[in-house]
Amino acid sequence: MKKYRNLIFYVSTIGIFSLVIYWLVIAGKELQAGRTVVISESSNGQWTDFLNNLTHNLEHPLAMLLAQIVTIIMVAKLFGWICKKIGQPTVVGEMIAGIVLGPSLLGMYFPEFSATLFPAQSLGNLQFLSQIGLILFMFIVGMELDLKMLRKSTNDAIVISHASIIIPFAMGMGLAYWIYESFAPEGVQFLSFALFMGIAMSITAFPVLARIVQERGITKTKLGTIVITCAAADDITAWCILAAVIAIVKAGSVASSLYTIALALGYVLFMLKIVKPFLTRVGNIYTSKQSLTKPIVAIFFLTLILSSYATEIIGIHALFGAFMAGAIMPENVKFRMLFIEKVEDVALVLLLPLFFVFTGLRTQIGLLNDPELWKLTGIIILIAVAGKFLGSALAARFVGQNWKDSLSIGALMNTRGLMELVVLNIGYDLGVLSPAVFSMMVLMALVTTFMTGPALDIINWAFKPKTEEIPPEIKEISKYKILFSFGTPESGKALFKLANDLTRSLNENAILTAMHISPANEVHHYDMEEYEKDSFRPVVEEALTSGRKVTTLFKTSADVDVEITNVVNKGDYDLLLIGLGESIYEGSFLGKLLGFTTSIINPEKLLNTVTGRENIFDNSPFDERTRQIISRSQIPVGVFINKNFTKSDRVFILIFDAEDSFLITYAQKLIHNAASQVTILDTSGLAKNRPEIKERIRAIEQTAPNHITLQSSKTIEKDFLKQQDLMLISLESWKKLVESKSLWLSDIPSALIIEDKED
Repeated sequence: MKKYRNLIFYVSTIGIFSLVIYWLVIAGKELQAGRTVVISESSNGQWTDFLNNLTHNLEHPLAMLLAQIVTIIMVAKLFGWICKKIGQPTVVGEMIAGIVLGPSLLGMYFPEFSATLFPAQSLGNLQFLSQIGLILFMFIVGMELDLKMLRKSTNDAIVISHASIIIPFAMGMGLAYWIYESFAPEGVQFLSFALFMGIAMSITAFPVLARIVQERGITKTKLGTIVITCAAADDITAWCILAAVIAIVKAGSVASSLYTIALALGYVLFMLKIVKPFLTRVGNIYTSKQSLTKPIVAIFFLTLILSSYATEIIGIHALFGAFMAGAIMPENVKFRMLFIEKVEDVALVLLLPLFFVFTGLRTQIGLLNDPELWKLTGIIILIAVAGKFLGSALAARFVGQNWKDSLSIGALMNTRGLMELVVLNIGYDLGVLSPAVFSMMVLMALVTTFMTGPALDIINWAFKPKTEEIPPEIKEISKYKILFSFGTPESGKALFKLANDLTRSLNENAILTAMHISPANEVHHYDMEEYEKDSFRPVVEEALTSGRKVTTLFKTSADVDVEITNVVNKGDYDLLLIGLGESIYEGSFLGKLLGFTTSIINPEKLLNTVTGRENIFDNSPFDERTRQIISRSQIPVGVFINKNFTKSDRVFILIFDAEDSFLITYAQKLIHNAASQVTILDTSGLAKNRPEIKERIRAIEQTAPNHITLQSSKTIEKDFLKQQDLMLISLESWKKLVESKSLWLSDIPSALIIEDKED
């Protein structure tokens, strides 16, 4: 009755008010009497008018900006993925994407398309939006600085950091002296040109360096600690120097700039002595997502905007104000993480690629149309590497670091990345750098960032390190070793329970290793220790409750599934357990056609589809990451579907064909270690015709009577499934179940899907 009442109310309401609207339209026409009403009539025809309106809409500034953003993000992500696959930071790919979309490639070979997508009149909007992205990014950079670490920094780090600035700075000014007459813009004095060349040579990309340190797993090492400290000190020093350089350039002389510098020092003192204590008190009160209300968030964003505004007015650039606002944020790690989460995705994913492309639009490699200019570009790169790489390495060696660490510090400090582009764009905007010099310096930034990874690989190869990725105790051959890799802490807890049930009675003859590998772009270096503790806390607590020892492995990586299989294949494990990942497009035709996964587009899957290496209609029951781990692992892999798993008291095993007989081994482990009641469902009557299967079951019955039951049944009752705690099934049989769309699949308990790799 209620359904019909709602329907009657809906129909009557829509009908009555539609009639009212119709009456108002008719009555309203009478009000036009005596008024001059202009009705446009076109002689071009309705279809032509439609096309003209559509063209006008496409050329509207907002539509143009949105089209640019979509293109930029897609191209930046594509090149970022390519660079990640070849072991480079994604920022290198995004920098290359900017150049590709600029006049150096797209504008040169497709000038009409380039002019349509990036018309000159639209670049102003792109520039201001990219500047907003830079302000947010510099805010993040400031927050990522661990000021506690800097206060505890050793004299060694300060010596290395300042040597890595002053040496390339002096060499940059020497280069400026050599090329000033030929390449400095008209009307720019030598001091301004030389100072910008010096600061451009001496900058280090702290965020990129921190990511490389994380991805290479050296964060907790002596080398990782000192290089992060050096880079942080370098970042603060370089930005302070840049602020002074901007003041001198705008003022025209050192003497005239003293007023600006004095005002900037007053601003810094105000931020440190008044604003910072106030924000710290607020941060100590509001430390959780629930308590961090919108008015409180507004206070911190207003601090960012006002700080950027103040430094722009003073004359030392808004980016310094954003950096300063981030640096004085409350030092509570959780508080900073809350803010980074709020800002990072918008800044890094949406707005920052606009800056790379805007830089690319300014980079005209075509201006380097003479061998002498390319020779000069090579000299600039050589001077940049010599000043930063060798300057840092020699300083590190002087303070007592060994040659391997010294050269590694030099290679890492030579990373310029995005920070170099920021400096170059400021110099270009101020008119200090000519288009040709700007293009040369952008190429230098690309080369020095790109060479960091290969340089570290060469250094590691040359010194042949003997360190192992896997703890020594895991290498003990006589023990049964299970590695379980998890994403969320709660899934790690469930995987530990399963691993424990498979090995509980083995005591010291089994090793359980919990591994969590986090995407490098989701963890910040200064909160890694806290993040690691939080990730493993449920697993460690469950291990203590169970009286079991568990080894933990924590890593960050740009390619998680590859890192997992690398650890697995090098660690001599007997079994890998992973949780089942989910794809937002998994199972859909669109997902299969384009290779969609949880990261939206998987170019590797798309490439395999195009080249014929993978069938788009392949009915895989797993997401792409799980499939990659299974295919690359050299040991048995168990994919765990967790449905509130707590125990393995009642387990059933599905046997579809003779290849499934290996599952009986796992039944034996569960019976021996967890006293499980195991039911083997022989759906095809194989046990009757396969003596080896009957013998294995009989052997278990002799040692553990009443713990194993064999049933021959082609149907599975819902009541039976409700009584079970765990289902064991082979990967091939699981695929068959998914393909057959068995109705009882939705009622299964937790399941362990095993791919057996043993002969």
